[in-house]
Amino acid sequence: MQDLAQGVARFQRDVFPAKAELFARLADRHTPRTLFIGCSDARVVPELITQGEPGELFVIRNAGNLVPAHSPFAGGVAASIEYAVAVLGVSDIVVCGHSGCGAMTALAEGHEPAGAPAVAAWLRHADAAVARTTAAPGTDKVATLVRHNVLAQLANLATHPSVARAVTGGTLTLHGWVFDIATGGVEELDREGAGALAD
Repeated sequence: MQDLAQGVARFQRDVFPAKAELFARLADRHTPRTLFIGCSDARVVPELITQGEPGELFVIRNAGNLVPAHSPFAGGVAASIEYAVAVLGVSDIVVCGHSGCGAMTALAEGHEPAGAPAVAAWLRHADAAVARTTAAPGTDKVATLVRHNVLAQLANLATHPSVARAVTGGTLTLHGWVFDIATGGVEELDREGAGALAD
């Protein structure tokens, strides 16, 4: 906690004064243009990766960057997606996986999280990705699963009525990214899973 308290003090002393005008505007205005769905992994920081300013990203983070398919029993992820699309009117949604993902590693290696039944239940939202992942000999099974998982979560995202309406209406675009921690590279996936480096 001492590190966090020192960080807050540095923010208030060094960062906030330089951005005081921005924060004054943001105090009564919330108009992010992008919903970023990423992993809770502490190494994956959306605002750092995108070099976004406060107020630019609406962020959902959870283990494995998972998006449960639409159901009548809405949870926090579904409610946040609906709010971002239907209320805030975001124009883009990014689902971002990453290298070395602990959730995808556990699934790729068939390890059930011992003593963590809630985690095991949550990771079931990646079942379609696991089923589609057949890594050829010599390929990285975890990296392959990370990519399939991003595509599976984009498919789940499209089942949400607010998302489907906005995509059909041409006001919303979905994107799949994979962030490489070691190199800082960002690969943008097309719907077939092929990638190209994002500029």
